[in-house]
Amino acid sequence: MMKAIKLTLVPVMLCFFAMGFVDMVGIASNYVKADLGINDATANMFPSLVFFWFLLFSVPTGMLMNKIGKKRTVLLSLLVTIVSLVLPLFGESFGLMLVTFSLLGIGNTLMQTSLNPLVSVVIKGNLAATLTFGQFVKAIASFLAPYIAMWGAMGALPSFGYGWRVLFPIYMIIGMAAAFLSVTSIPEDEETGKASSLADSVKLLGKPIVLLSFIGIMCHVGVDVGTNTTAPKILMERLGWTLNDAAFATSLYFIFRTVGCLTGSFFLRVMKARTFFIISVSMMALSMVGMFVGTNQTLLYAAIALVGYGNSNVFSIVFSQALLSVPESKNEVSGLMIMGLFGGTVFPLLMGFASDAVGQVGAVAVMAVGVAYLFTYVNKVKQ
Repeated sequence: MMKAIKLTLVPVMLCFFAMGFVDMVGIASNYVKADLGINDATANMFPSLVFFWFLLFSVPTGMLMNKIGKKRTVLLSLLVTIVSLVLPLFGESFGLMLVTFSLLGIGNTLMQTSLNPLVSVVIKGNLAATLTFGQFVKAIASFLAPYIAMWGAMGALPSFGYGWRVLFPIYMIIGMAAAFLSVTSIPEDEETGKASSLADSVKLLGKPIVLLSFIGIMCHVGVDVGTNTTAPKILMERLGWTLNDAAFATSLYFIFRTVGCLTGSFFLRVMKARTFFIISVSMMALSMVGMFVGTNQTLLYAAIALVGYGNSNVFSIVFSQALLSVPESKNEVSGLMIMGLFGGTVFPLLMGFASDAVGQVGAVAVMAVGVAYLFTYVNKVKQ
C-alpha cells in the first residue's frame, strides 16, 4: 500500500513542479519590459493578468471537479499549461506574451484548485505538512526560472536563438513528463459526481473562517508575486545594477522559500501550527522594514531572504485551515481559496502605480498592508 502511494506521489509532485511555472512571470515581466521599453505599470500587467484568471475560473473549477474528478481536472490543467509554453517559441510581441500568460494563468488556476484536494485523497494524515512539501517542489521550479532566463539571455546555455525565452521549452518538457499522472490509479472521493452551483460555493464565504482564509490567501500571494516582481527593481533602483545582475534577487527569494517549504514540512509535524505561523509572519514584517529602508546589498538580500522563508508556509497553513473547516465541501472550498490568488492581480497593479509615483518604497508599502492583515489571522489558526 505504502509503495503504491509513493509511486503515485512521483507524478503528483511533478505536477507541483509544473505549478511553479506560473512564478516565471515575475522575471519574465522584467525582461519583456526591457525588450519592449514599457513602464512599470504596463509591465506589471503580466503578473496581474496571470492571476486575474483565478478570480474567474477557481470556483467553476471546483464545480468541474465534482463532475469529472480531481485527477482529470489536473490533467486538463497540464494540457492548457503546455499550450501556453509553446506560444513564446513563435515570437515575443506584447500581444503574444499577453495570450501566453493568460493561458498560463488559466492552466495554473485549474491545477492549483484541483491538485491540493487531490493530495488530500492520496495522503491521509498531516495535510498541512504534505502540502508544504508540495510547495517545496513548486518552489524549485520558481527559483530556477530566473537563472534559466538569465543564462539564456547571457548566452551561458544553448538558447537556439530564444534568449531568455528558452525558459519556456525547458519547462514545457517537464510539464509533459508530469502528464504521467494519467497512468496512476487514484480513487475519487464521495464528492465526485455531486452537483454543485456557483451560489453554493459562494455561500461558503459566509463562514467566517472561509472568508478570512480567502483574504489571507490574497495577501500571501500578493506578497509572493510582489516580491518576485519588485525585488530586482529595488536592487536596480538602490544599487544601480543591471537587470541581469539584479535577476538573482528573484532567485534568492525562491531559494529561501524553497528552504522554508522543506523545513516547514518538518516543523509543522513537531510544532504547533499557530506558533510557526506567528514566526513566519514576524519574519515577513522584518523583511518589509528591510526593503523599505535598505540601501546596501547585505541588508536588501537579508530582507528578501526573510520574506522568502516567512512566506513559504503561509499558503499551506491557511489553505489547510479552510479545507479542514468544511470537510464535506472540499472541492468548493478549494475553488474559493484558489480564487484568493487573485491577490496576485490586485497587489502588482497597486504596486506598479505606487512605484511609478514614489519609487519602489511605494511598492513595499503596498505589500506591508498584506503582511499586517496576516497578523490578524493568527487567532484563526488552530493549535
